[in-house]
Amino acid sequence: MNDDLLKILVCPKSGGKLEYDKTKNELLCKESGLAYPIKDGVPIMLIESARKVN
Repeated sequence: MNDDLLKILVCPKSGGKLEYDKTKNELLCKESGLAYPIKDGVPIMLIESARKVN
């Protein structure tokens, strides 16, 4: 994940900061409890595509 891109992306649900999880290749938002997948290097920033995390 490109660090510059990660700095400007925010969670579409909460507007919160995202963290990159390298092992699962997804972006995590602690505020909303959602994880957004990254497919072929492209973050899928749709709430419907995110999975819920604890």
